[in-house]
Amino acid sequence: MKTITLPLAPTSKAYLQGYLREPAEDTGTYPAIIIVPGGNYTHIPEQQAEDLALAWSARGYQAFFLRYTFVGEKTPLLPTPVVELAKGMALLRRNANNWQIDTDHIFVAGFSVGGHITALFNDLWHDEAFNKLAGTTPYEIKPRAVILGYPVITPAAGYPTDADMLAKWTDDPTSIAADKLVNSRNVATFIWVTAEDPLVPVQNAFDYAQASIAANVDTELHVFHQGPHGLALANRVTAWKPGTALPHVAHWVDLAEEWLHELD
Repeated sequence: MKTITLPLAPTSKAYLQGYLREPAEDTGTYPAIIIVPGGNYTHIPEQQAEDLALAWSARGYQAFFLRYTFVGEKTPLLPTPVVELAKGMALLRRNANNWQIDTDHIFVAGFSVGGHITALFNDLWHDEAFNKLAGTTPYEIKPRAVILGYPVITPAAGYPTDADMLAKWTDDPTSIAADKLVNSRNVATFIWVTAEDPLVPVQNAFDYAQASIAANVDTELHVFHQGPHGLALANRVTAWKPGTALPHVAHWVDLAEEWLHELD
């Protein structure tokens, strides 16, 4: 395996970290996935992000995670991390031959506020003004599908509750309500969440799923009955306290991969 670190802009700390399989020349291409981790827009849990990427690498993907710009590095923060995801997607397509990436099968998986970034990106990938901001084209950045794990979607659904925190994210809360921006050009969307999430209410996932279904977007939603916020793989690899290795919830990875194969 080859690891690479790709800065996304000379004036920011954002980068894309890649874990590339190195097959023989005649092996062909692999699907690719970008993990967009959580961290409340103040940090990313890099070990967890790497564990998620490596889990998908083990399933045959060229895997990456995004270290996006944080609160304190830019104010207001949004839409900068969404733009950085677009830049990362464009990098994958521009280097597809070198990295043996199947450009018809590039996916994004976002978790918590990373799910917020991913959901907004799903809403905006085709938008002319957004692409102008990112220096990309819709063709370069369109994903085949997205996966949202316990996502933040809209401040109206109960997160964040702190007005000062929200002000650091945006000066226009309506502009970051991802459920309100869903449209018929959104790509297929897989969402998983736990019903008892104490930090980001499950209503976030419901709102995005409902909007996606109303827009005739291929949508799958899984609500697991128990589990705290931030489960990642929900197994011993990413367990961060007792009760965060949950075999039932850990099935989300198999379910998501099965769903991705059904899209073909």
